[in-house]
Amino acid sequence: MNFPRLSSLFLALIAACGVTAATAQEVALKKLAIGSVKVNAAAASAAAASGRKVALDRMTENLNAQLLSAFQAGRRFQLVGRADGAALVEEAAATGKAFAFGEADYLLVVTVDDFQDAMETKTFAALGTTVTSRTVRFAAISSVYDVKTGTVVETANLSVNRTAPEEQRGQVTGDTRDALLRELTQELAEKTARHVSDVVYPARIVAKTDKIVTINRGDGTGIAPGQLWEVFALGAEMKDPDTGASLGREELLVGKVRVTRVTAKTSQASVQEDLGIDRGALVRPVAQ
Repeated sequence: MNFPRLSSLFLALIAACGVTAATAQEVALKKLAIGSVKVNAAAASAAAASGRKVALDRMTENLNAQLLSAFQAGRRFQLVGRADGAALVEEAAATGKAFAFGEADYLLVVTVDDFQDAMETKTFAALGTTVTSRTVRFAAISSVYDVKTGTVVETANLSVNRTAPEEQRGQVTGDTRDALLRELTQELAEKTARHVSDVVYPARIVAKTDKIVTINRGDGTGIAPGQLWEVFALGAEMKDPDTGASLGREELLVGKVRVTRVTAKTSQASVQEDLGIDRGALVRPVAQ
């Protein structure tokens, strides 16, 4: 018997299985097209009137790059070229037809609707000091479309803002090289990526042992020790009695858990209230 030849065939079979498994995992990821970031007319006019149009343009360009980076870091989607996503939006707007871009499952459209960059100086006579602070707000509407049906899956208003002493940020304003603007652009991109991931891949309980549950959310996804999350069991599909359109599945509140530990890919939480918590249940953070 030719053992070397059998060994070679065995190794080849293992390698082929590995490739197949890797390919299957890759195919399992949803494909997401990211359209170029837009700016609505009101925000553009306000920025121009305050002399901040160049700053807004640069922030918008920077958000384009930061969005791609944020989604790549999350590794939950296969990303489709931004140019294709932009073309899809333009085609749909011009023809009024449903999206026909077969290479993507979802399309993300981000529209900036607010950008404020203000300076405020306060004088404290009793202390004999003057403090200048800077407040920046950056907000956008993020819409997720199901490409196959052309319907809106979710729309959310997301924003970031911060006030900081100007002396800690430097005197250069209206430039994306400014540390504060760069930080906020990155923060909004990461917030958007987390939101889209939660819409397409809802956070779920993947394991339960006694009073400890494991959630499929890890470091970098916004989950943190101390947070209180609600747990929902999925019921039957609901339909609108008038149109027959699907309203999604019924969600039944079955408990609450508090996050105790966050690792690279998952988090653990202690059960605070249990009315039927089980594997596969949806979890959402309680708004603070």
